[in-house]
Parts: sequence; structure tokens; C-alpha cells
Amino acid sequence: MSELSAFLETIQPELINTARLFGFPEAVWEEPARFRFTAEESGGEYRIRFTDGKTEAEGRVPVPADPDPWVEGLHRKRAARRLCKQTLYDLCRKTTGIHPPWGSLTGVRPTHLMLEALGEGLSEEEAVRRLERDFDVTGEKAALLARIAAVQRGMPAPGDGWMDVYIGIPFCTTRCAYCSFSSGEIGDGRLVAPYMDALEAELAAGREILRRSGRKLRAVYVGGGTPTALPAEAFRRLLAAMMERFPGALEYTVEAGRPDTLTREKLRAIRDAGIHRISINPQTMNDRTLRLIGRAHTSAQVREAYALAREEGMPHINMDVIAGLPGEGLAEFARTMAAAEELRPESLTVHTLAIKRSSPWGEERTARKRRLPRKDGQEAAMDAPAEAGRLPTGETAAEMVRLGGETASRLGMRPYYLYKQKYMAGNLENTGYALPGHECVYNVDIMEETSHILAFGAGGISKRIYPEEGHIGRAPNVSNIETYIARLDEMIRRKRELFLTE
Repeated sequence: MSELSAFLETIQPELINTARLFGFPEAVWEEPARFRFTAEESGGEYRIRFTDGKTEAEGRVPVPADPDPWVEGLHRKRAARRLCKQTLYDLCRKTTGIHPPWGSLTGVRPTHLMLEALGEGLSEEEAVRRLERDFDVTGEKAALLARIAAVQRGMPAPGDGWMDVYIGIPFCTTRCAYCSFSSGEIGDGRLVAPYMDALEAELAAGREILRRSGRKLRAVYVGGGTPTALPAEAFRRLLAAMMERFPGALEYTVEAGRPDTLTREKLRAIRDAGIHRISINPQTMNDRTLRLIGRAHTSAQVREAYALAREEGMPHINMDVIAGLPGEGLAEFARTMAAAEELRPESLTVHTLAIKRSSPWGEERTARKRRLPRKDGQEAAMDAPAEAGRLPTGETAAEMVRLGGETASRLGMRPYYLYKQKYMAGNLENTGYALPGHECVYNVDIMEETSHILAFGAGGISKRIYPEEGHIGRAPNVSNIETYIARLDEMIRRKRELFLTE
């Protein structure tokens, strides 16, 4: 087996994702596999051929070269990976006739490609055409990326001299059925005090890491979980510890996702700390759906939380909604969008439902082991539990996403960041919109991976960016709350090794 073939054998998970765009389940990769490939390096080119036994597709690309052998190796692997996925995509496109909206792109951050093209000096129109030509992205999605890139290029530029901070609070009042984040129900609160003790110690060590790294603080983001699920005293303690260790950031955000966790006291603590951006996330304004997805609040409580935040002078509220929730059609999503226009947040993020394997629904889905493809191109395993109703088709989810963008436009917002996930309805995307001047720097940094991130708390992942090498170093914290507390010294050591050694 050639070196190229040996490398490509390691990327089967990415090929599975490509085939999934066309409704093929993972079973097609079991022996005898439906798809076979051959690969060779010849005449300064990589050449790859895929076949399903009846039809074949062939692709070729120049082999990258660089004076630095390590950098060349990275670029060669990236080129081979892209070519392999694109050639499989071409075969599936040819045999099924399906045209996924994002073409052959299965990665999380398609905006990278638009920014890369513009950075090479291409005009916006030329960059759009490149994505349409090279990756079969639809004109609608390529134009959306161009609009996002234009906004991002007007935001404060990232760079090696900056550092973001993420603080994770892994507690929620209940766990949403689709959620795969590292969080636990707060229950009797017995873990809150020991968790806060550990977190404060980690924040103190992190301040020293930031100082010794010589970088400036850029953005601070408190997420979870639901930070406002903390009792009022612990919540004030969190904000005080954060502002003492990390003052002077360009922006601060605190997620207050569950409206039933917000009180006047907590809002005043946020305001008194000098934080100007919070996120109150209904996900849907349909009470039946809220019950089905496991959220312990009503649409009326969402309205009450927004009114309370405005009374307390909160200048920036973000709203998250989800398109494609089970049992919802376009009429139900339109009701959520009408509420968004009524409440008038400063930013709006339109997510597309993605049921991940580690979520409650994902675990149930895996247990059922349903692998047959559906007529609409989504796997039957994407079905929600029976009591929730079937998921909308990919076409309906696309209409919802389009309506979300139209609503944001009527509110005067522009798209400013975007990312994709596996198992998304209709192979769609999550898009963040904001009023001019209200874009969240941290959201762009985390999604575009353009800034170093110092992350604290259970499940936080610190990242160091090596732009010249196209490499990202990571120092993950363990996700389990009790394990995080017990192994705190190790979590701190990981960050020191990442940021203070060359």
C-alpha cells in the first residue's frame, strides 16, 4: 500500500460524513463495503478514483510543496484529504442526483474557505464562484459566507498578541433532550461550593498564565451549562472572581440561557460587574415543544425574562432559536420568529437541530440501531422519540432557516458568524446575526479558530493557535465535575505547558 493510500485509510470517519450527505448510513462501509478507492502520487499530482462497482469518479490535484518539511507534510495531508472527500462526493452526486446545500463541505467552519479566498486577493464575486466550482456549494450559501466575511473583516482583528477566556459552569436546571454539552442537573447543589472553590483556584492560576504569556485579554465568555442556574450568592462570587482576575476585556458575555433562572438580583449582579451582553435562549416559543425537549420553562417566562432584563438596563440580549425541532412545522417556527420580532434582541442565532450521539435523544437513537435511509435523504436514525413527533424534512428545515434569516434582516441585523455540525437536519448550518456594532467577538474567535483561548472549568478546552503551521494545540479539562475538582492541579499544568513552553 502506498504512503498516500495508507494515510487515506485513516480518514474513514470523514468519508462516512461525506456519504451521509446523500442519505447513506454507516453500514455501507462494512464489508463488503459499497465504496472502494485507489490512490497514487504520480507526475507531481495526487490521483484518486472512487467506485461503487458500477460508476466511478476520478480526481487529481497538484502535490503541495514547502521549504519547511513539517509544514509541507501538513499541506500534503490536507490536500489529499480534500481530494479524497471531493471525489467520493462527486461519485455520490452522480449516482443519487442529490445536491446538498453546502456541497462537499462537511467541516464545521466553511467561512474559512471564503476568508482564505479573499485573503488571496480574489474579489467577493470570484470567491463565491470558487466555492461554487470547487466545492459545489449552492449560490445561496456561498453568498451568505461572503456577507459574513465582509462583517468579520470589519471587526477587531485577532492575532497572536491576544487571548480569549472561557469560563464553563456545567450546571443546568434540567438537561435538554438534544444537548451533548458537558453539564449536569444542579439538583441539591452539593457540588456547587466545591466546584466554585476549584474554579477560583484555576482562574487565579490562569491570570498568571496570561500575564507570563505576554498577551492581552480580548474577550471573556461565561458559558455552560447555564451559569445563571447557580444560586445568587455563588453567581455573584463567580462574577467577582472573573472581574478580579480578568479585567479590561474588549467584551464580556454571560449566558443566561434558561429564562426561569434569571432574577432581578442576578441581572443586577451582571450589570454591576460591567457586563453588557447576555444570552436568553428560548429555542422555541411553542410551549408543547418546550416540554418535549426537556426545558422547564414556558414561552411566557421568556417574555418575562426579556422584560426584566430591559428594566434592569441590559443593553445587549442575544436570542438562540432552533430550526427543525420535532413536531414543529413552518407555522410553529414562524410563531417563534414573530416573538423574536416582538422582543427585539440585539443579536439572534438561528441553529439547526443536530442530535449528537452523547445527547439523551442520541443515546436513545443509537440504542434503536435504525440504519435505513429515508426518502428525504436523512437517516431514519435521525428520528426523535415517538412521543415528540417526527422531525421536519430537510426541505422544511431549510425553509425555517431561510425564515430565520429574513426575520434577522427585518430586525436590522447582519450575519456575522456561521458553523456546521454533524447530524444536522438537511445538512444545514447555525448562523449568528447581530445589529451593526453588536457582533460577539468571542463567537467569531471560537468558530474561526483565530485566537488563543484560555479555558476554565469542567469540559473547557484551551487552544493555542499556530497560524504559520496551520496547527492548533489543545489542553482539555476533564468533563466530569467531580473528576475536574480532584484533578485541578493537572488541569492547570496542562495550560502552563500549552502556553508557557515553546
